[in-house]
Amino acid sequence: MGAIEAVEKAQTTERPAMRSGDTVRVHVKVREGDKERIQVFEGIVIGQHRGSARATFTVRKVSFGQGVERIFPLHSPIIDHIDVVRSAKVRRAKLYFLRELKGKAARMKETKRPAK
Repeated sequence: MGAIEAVEKAQTTERPAMRSGDTVRVHVKVREGDKERIQVFEGIVIGQHRGSARATFTVRKVSFGQGVERIFPLHSPIIDHIDVVRSAKVRRAKLYFLRELKGKAARMKETKRPAK
């Protein structure tokens, strides 16, 4: 293991296994002045970029008819925890085609998650 891998190993945190198509609930720490609170961002994972400590994932949701996407660093300390709400059967790694779909057309075929 090189020096870079040793430093990155210390910065990684334990996160649940998630894939593209999963609906996740990300609990994010938000600082407002000197106070800190938890804000929940729930949506579909439309893509992931792997890379140990540099890994990111993109979550998309529709809020008041407007599509909102947010890219989260997977091992960031601002993420309190991640809940996988449901999983869907998808046939590709990046679900960017969901950006053009609306309403019922944007639904995903739900699959059963294995029991923990």
